[in-house]
Amino acid sequence: MSRERLHPAVWMTYYLLVLAVAMFYWNPLLQGFALLGGMLYFAAIAGGRAFLSELGFTLPLAVLVAITNPLFSHAGATPLFFMNGNPITLEAVLYGILLAGMILSVLYWCKCLSMVMTTDRLLTLFGGFLPKLALTFSMTLRFFPRLFRQMKAMEAAGKTSGLLADDSFFDRLRGRMKLLPALIGWSLERAMETSASMKARGYGLPGRTNAVCRKMRGEDVVFLAVILLLGGLTLLSGILGDLSFWFYPRISDLPTGGISLMGYVSYGLLCFLPVILEWKEWYQWHLLRKKIPLS
Repeated sequence: MSRERLHPAVWMTYYLLVLAVAMFYWNPLLQGFALLGGMLYFAAIAGGRAFLSELGFTLPLAVLVAITNPLFSHAGATPLFFMNGNPITLEAVLYGILLAGMILSVLYWCKCLSMVMTTDRLLTLFGGFLPKLALTFSMTLRFFPRLFRQMKAMEAAGKTSGLLADDSFFDRLRGRMKLLPALIGWSLERAMETSASMKARGYGLPGRTNAVCRKMRGEDVVFLAVILLLGGLTLLSGILGDLSFWFYPRISDLPTGGISLMGYVSYGLLCFLPVILEWKEWYQWHLLRKKIPLS
């Protein structure tokens, strides 16, 4: 069962559950599951090179957040040292580390969401009851990559013709400002062409369908039931208060009761479930390739 075969509503439900727990529960163990699961899943679907490139941006951001928090927040009962008369507390340092991990986990899961929930899937999911909003959103997501590709093509043409000089920063800025009217004109022309094409295809006429109708299949129902069970058990543990953790004024003990253990196991399985599916697909493909006879 690959991610392409699952219904978009199943994936949207999954991401909402994972992100809800990652953003609203400050339990270190849950945050660790969210961060590790998001990073592994992003590496599995984007590739190792893209993961390392993304890590080069997100890791300095996390370090900046972790360092900044104890410099501005001096709450806590365990001072480590003093800087300019202000205490740097252990609670503020650990809170900054957890905050950085939470930001990274949300970033990675949102990137996975953008890669899995393509424009076609958004149209399938929202096209039935919000057709205009779904179409506008999907067209916007599709427009920005095209705009960036066109800008790169214009820059290449400008360098070839000598319009974009590499002498100084202001020369490059001046050259790109000259390309801006052409880029705006290109985007307006594409918008007019899209409008004319939609009108010619009968968009908005009575009886026209708005999206591809895709029904839930058996595997979709099974996967949805699994993620609802795991997410429900995690939220139930949080509602009962057995996932509570706080830093101020002193760091609390990590909950380790039976209900807490149920929440940890459920959320851990929820975060690593798509990674397991990706590895399963890769392993099956690897076995199939080994069976191909060499000519």
